[in-house]
Amino acid sequence: MSKKALGPSMVRLLVGAGKAAPTPPVGPALGARGVKSMDFCKEFNARTAHLTPGIPVPTVITVQPDRSFTFVTKTPPTSYFLKKAAGIEQGTGKPGHGVAGTVSLKHVYEIAKIKATDDHLKHLPLQSIASTIIGSAKTLGVAVVP
Repeated sequence: MSKKALGPSMVRLLVGAGKAAPTPPVGPALGARGVKSMDFCKEFNARTAHLTPGIPVPTVITVQPDRSFTFVTKTPPTSYFLKKAAGIEQGTGKPGHGVAGTVSLKHVYEIAKIKATDDHLKHLPLQSIASTIIGSAKTLGVAVVP
């Protein structure tokens, strides 16, 4: 027999802004923990109504043993911003060999300013965040030009 979780459990999801529905991936992830997915969807859609619909929003949901929940939304992934800035749908198939698109250093710093609002990046200087974004750009096959 399995033991019941004594403390809160965490669920990480990537959901489109304003497009949460009790279908996969939201429904099964929350239903397995006894949370009504419709309640989450209504609250999530209300909280992300100010964002452009469809932007992927990383969400961390904390489910308490009494089946209540709280959630925190973060800024969209760096790869999403880089693809938008470069005007591409997806990165290169061979990172480091091919170039799928280019972004300027100004774009990188604009992305860094947006990412700096996340709680886990608040203590880092803007230059450090920008250097990690440049690394993500290389992985995607996006060249950074001055």
